Amino acid sequence: MQDIPADTKKRGPSSRVLEEVIRQAPSEYVTLGWLTSTLQRDSFGIVMLCLGLLATTPVGSTVPGLILAVMAVQLIVGHGKPAFPHFIMTRRLPTRQLLRLGARYPRTQVSRESRSSALPRAFEAAKHAVGVMVLLLTLVLLLTPVPLSNVAPAMVISLISLAYVEEDGLLLSVGLLAATILIGLGSAAVWGTVIGATLISG
Repeated sequence: MQDIPADTKKRGPSSRVLEEVIRQAPSEYVTLGWLTSTLQRDSFGIVMLCLGLLATTPVGSTVPGLILAVMAVQLIVGHGKPAFPHFIMTRRLPTRQLLRLGARYPRTQVSRESRSSALPRAFEAAKHAVGVMVLLLTLVLLLTPVPLSNVAPAMVISLISLAYVEEDGLLLSVGLLAATILIGLGSAAVWGTVIGATLISG
């Protein structure tokens, strides 16, 4: 355990971190700025998880998708936590939505203290790949010209985000495989639409 950074050794599974945040949350509302400052290292994954769940709705997935794209770029370039304009960071969200997320958030059975000391480092190195996949999935979510095409990419984004915060290698592998398949299908759909439009216009 001596090779694990001090902040990693002190932290339990991310579900416990979320439970502690819910315990400290103001009774009426929270802001995105408050969440990111409280969650710190876990803020990327948990905020992406929230946005991924929001993006599964048939209508209204565009705004969560655009925010996810911005977060993915920030993750790729190595930001410590999400950064947004002041009006977004101070936007009020009802605390009941945070409570609803906490009630649905899956709990992992293995604590981080029992995992390999190399695992946190591996996930730190994998954050660029996670960012790239989330960005590509967001493009699929926003650009695929098929009804309800946002649902599957949003679910995979949520899966990858959950695996990232919980440092679950198996779950992350499943999420990345599903992302690769969806990106291929989405690219084919977009390309087919472009070719079809070109043929019709010609």
